[in-house]
Amino acid sequence: MKQGIHPEYHEVVFVDSVTGFMFKSGSTKTTDQTVEFEGATYPMIRVEITSDSHPFYTGKQKFTQADGAVDKFNKKYGLK
Repeated sequence: MKQGIHPEYHEVVFVDSVTGFMFKSGSTKTTDQTVEFEGATYPMIRVEITSDSHPFYTGKQKFTQADGAVDKFNKKYGLK
C-alpha cells in the first residue's frame, strides 16, 4: 500500500440520538466530542438511527402503505 494516502483509522463510539444506545467501532470519521465508554474516553459520533431504534431490528415496522392498498383493493374489487 502507498503510504500517506489513506485516512487514519481509529476507535470511536457511536451514540443513537433517539435511544442513547452506544457502541464502539472503528471509523475514519473525526469529532471534537468525547464520551466515557467501558472505562476509557473515546471520540463520540451521534447518529440518527442504529439497530436499537430501526424498525426492522425492533420489530415495530409500520405497514400503513400496504394496509391502505389492501383496503382500496377490497373496496374496489371485494366480494359483495
